Amino acid sequence: MKVEFTAAQIAALLGGKVEGNAEAKVWNVARIEDGAPGMLSFLANPKYIQYLYNTQSSIVLVNEDFEPSEPVTTTMIRVKNAYESFAQLLAIYQEYTNNKVGISENASISSDAEYGENCYIGDFAFIGERVKIGKGVKIYPLCYVGDDVVIGDNTVLYPGVKLYAMTHIGKNCIVHAGAVLGADGFGFVPQPDGTFKKIPQIGNVLVGDNVEIGANTTIDRSTIESTKIHDGVKLDNLIQIAHNVEVGENTAMAAQSGVAGSAHIGKNCIVAGQVGISGHISVADRTTIGPQAGLTRGVDESGKSIIGSPAYDYSKFMKDVVRQRNLDKLENRIAELEKKLNDLLSK
Repeated sequence: MKVEFTAAQIAALLGGKVEGNAEAKVWNVARIEDGAPGMLSFLANPKYIQYLYNTQSSIVLVNEDFEPSEPVTTTMIRVKNAYESFAQLLAIYQEYTNNKVGISENASISSDAEYGENCYIGDFAFIGERVKIGKGVKIYPLCYVGDDVVIGDNTVLYPGVKLYAMTHIGKNCIVHAGAVLGADGFGFVPQPDGTFKKIPQIGNVLVGDNVEIGANTTIDRSTIESTKIHDGVKLDNLIQIAHNVEVGENTAMAAQSGVAGSAHIGKNCIVAGQVGISGHISVADRTTIGPQAGLTRGVDESGKSIIGSPAYDYSKFMKDVVRQRNLDKLENRIAELEKKLNDLLSK
């Protein structure tokens, strides 16, 4: 579906000011260096200024204090922050184009399930018993929503999402394709004969408001009580959150990271890709954890940056890396000193 917007309409949405043709139309977006007629671009980074003077994009968002040094042929819209305004437009466009409503006749919905107005439930989605679904929720085809699940207003479940029984998800969340919430935690007791006895996992998963969960990410139910993902958390694709874990508000975690059972991660933390966090440890608020780090013990002081495996202070780690690269030179120097010392002793 092709949806067109004029410069005047976009400026009205963003509270911006048009310079050029107010009737210029766009129907898609492009990087400023790859612009074409009908495309909308933005200029926020000064190193891309040269592209503004020959871009083919029909409209370019610029900061309101931008002063061009050459003539500009495209239509500009001046806004307070070009990058944020561009993101705002993308969100508006996505909401407009993904505004699906309606219940598929091919969906399987239990008779005692409840759902609010303006919902979308796609083909072959399964909605279990006593499920409560808020207003404006979108459940795409082939999703599984188990018994006693609660889903808040305006949350989106993309195709193939699996919500085990008793999972609770807040408002305005996004769960991407293939994510599994509420599977059993990995709990087993070794037996004398070498086998393992399963520990029943009878808790659930609680997800707060404004959370985004990436494709094929898994969040296990707790043994008892709840695995908790607090408001504003952003989880990338292919992340494993084990049972009884708690992730604090507005923490972001990149792909292929894993958190072992009963670990507690604080608020506003940044966890880079392929990080491993051991179980039963706590990470203080505003901790930044570098890529491929391994945390075997907790972080007590807030605001620290750590990296390495086992992880420790970022600045010390970088100094150690430099020393490691010079080990061969140090070895040669030691060998020379030993030779000189032996020569002196022999005399």
